[in-house]
Amino acid sequence: MVAAVEAAGSPEDASVKARYFQAFPGGYGEGDEFAGVSVPAIRALVRRFRSAATVSDAVELLQHRYNEVRLLGGLLLVELYRTEPEAAMRATLDNRHRLNNWNLVDAVVRDTIGAWLLAHPSRRTVLDELVVSENLWDRRIALISTFALLRAGEHDDTLRLCAAVLDDRHDLIHKAAGWMLREVGQRDRAVLDGFLERYAARMPRTMLSYAIEKHTPAERTRLRAKR
Repeated sequence: MVAAVEAAGSPEDASVKARYFQAFPGGYGEGDEFAGVSVPAIRALVRRFRSAATVSDAVELLQHRYNEVRLLGGLLLVELYRTEPEAAMRATLDNRHRLNNWNLVDAVVRDTIGAWLLAHPSRRTVLDELVVSENLWDRRIALISTFALLRAGEHDDTLRLCAAVLDDRHDLIHKAAGWMLREVGQRDRAVLDGFLERYAARMPRTMLSYAIEKHTPAERTRLRAKR
């Protein structure tokens, strides 16, 4: 599987992706490496290998230096969740340190960790542990995992976690929280507006901008003025 990813790679595209995902010194993805493979090409490999892949195979892929190989491993866990939910969720959670860029988090955790927590509400305390982690990716994992709950009509966990990151300093957390809040509003505008009335004055600019993207210009102006 690794050979298939490497064969599809492009040095030029690898360089572009390294800049885009801030793999440079001081960037949020510092040290990440890329083969230069597109997401559609990785998803094609998922379809090619999913029938024979095991959870152990996916975990092994997650240890690889190339971001795209880790993406393949994570997406195979999403596929494996359908037949082995406990094992796939546990593999994702235990190897979450290998989901160390936002594209990996966003592609994997909703349909593994999030899906499992939807079915096991009593275990959602793990979200509260992750959202206060010193690790940026743990915090993003917590937020994005709640997308699975939102799709099922449950917004309380999302709102609780978004309130918990109001003072977070990282833009990637502001974006994730704002995105999840916007998804709340897509399903229940009154719930989102209640959250905004309470917290807009404290929300980081990016979080607020993402959250109110579907509001009218006048509403956006009024809410931004609260800051």
